[in-house]
Amino acid sequence: MKIGKRNFELESHTYIMGILNVTPDSFSDGGKYTHLDQALFHVEEMQRDGMDIVDIGGESTRPGYTLIPDEEEIERVVPVIEAIKERFDVPVSLDTYKSKVARAGIRAGADLINDIWGLKYDDQMASVIREAGIPCVLMHNRKEAVYGNFVEDVLKDLKETISIAHEAGIEDEKIILDPGIGFGKTYEQNLEMLNRMECLKELGYPVLLGTSRKSVIGLTLELPATERVEGTLVTTVFGVLKGCSFVRVHDVKENMRAVKMTEAILGSGREL
Repeated sequence: MKIGKRNFELESHTYIMGILNVTPDSFSDGGKYTHLDQALFHVEEMQRDGMDIVDIGGESTRPGYTLIPDEEEIERVVPVIEAIKERFDVPVSLDTYKSKVARAGIRAGADLINDIWGLKYDDQMASVIREAGIPCVLMHNRKEAVYGNFVEDVLKDLKETISIAHEAGIEDEKIILDPGIGFGKTYEQNLEMLNRMECLKELGYPVLLGTSRKSVIGLTLELPATERVEGTLVTTVFGVLKGCSFVRVHDVKENMRAVKMTEAILGSGREL
């Protein structure tokens, strides 16, 4: 898959997507990168630590988040996208579920759209992505964590998302799926999804895993968001073992090392 100028070999390696929240209220790093110089310094730091793609978010989507106007979200993300594209050679992902924000971000240089509602929030999002001809991450989400058969229902929901993408003309080779850890799921369901992520591969698309510092880790270890690195690393290793193509993380260096070590062990039996 080509994202921006870079080709990603999604069957043979797990890539690092670094998180850049330019928000005042994100659950673990809100307010840290709201100024452009802070954001650019962090991008430089993450790239040095092994980041393969940067994911920019202009609205917090933590539980109970406050919806902000499209214009405010655009004002937050567009200058950052433009500055990153001018200064760094790294693909840029825009984390938004709103077509107006996506369109503005794409004009500014975004190479990928990361939609936490899997094209189901804004009925114009699929056409915006298709017109731009760029890849997208389509996440599983529900308003309520009510399921009959949990895993089967998640797969059914994702198939609906894929159908929306197809109807809009988005090509299969431009689709990445995300199981949506922490979204529309109970604590127990999040753990089950992590343990059964290989089921998503049955759909035939690359998978992105986003667990970094999330509540499923905090609840398990009884730790605040600032102390969830080790728990995140365990989920990253699971992601590699389950065949995920991307992990979306705050702590790039640590997760890059975990991926590298896991892949070395998995590849130890191959002929050199």
